[in-house]
Amino acid sequence: MDRFERAEHAAALRCSGHNCSQAVAVAFADLVDTPAEDLRKLAAGFGGGMGTMEATCGALIGAGMVAGLFTGGRGAVPIAAKIQRAFAAKCGATICKDLKGIGTGKVLCPCEECVKNAVLSLCETLGIA
Repeated sequence: MDRFERAEHAAALRCSGHNCSQAVAVAFADLVDTPAEDLRKLAAGFGGGMGTMEATCGALIGAGMVAGLFTGGRGAVPIAAKIQRAFAAKCGATICKDLKGIGTGKVLCPCEECVKNAVLSLCETLGIA
């Protein structure tokens, strides 16, 4: 599947009950040689801005997890930084409460779009078609 199909697949996972982090991580199960169920469990605590909406978007965290698996952990920090910058350019923020408009009433990016943008940002950063 190409990056756009992968992004749509992740959004469908989000709509079917996965949290944002799980949806992104599970969408890459085929590329990181990790069972989808293990990725789902690993990412379970990172939805909703790490459980509180006050922290980093779960979709972005899922992308960082996948980057670590994809690279074997080598160079994951600068890769995660690039993913974060690409995501922020697409979504307007990286913090869940800011993305959801908590306190401002202005939603910058709905969850399904955050999930898609995290997948696209990861694919662009790692050169995944």
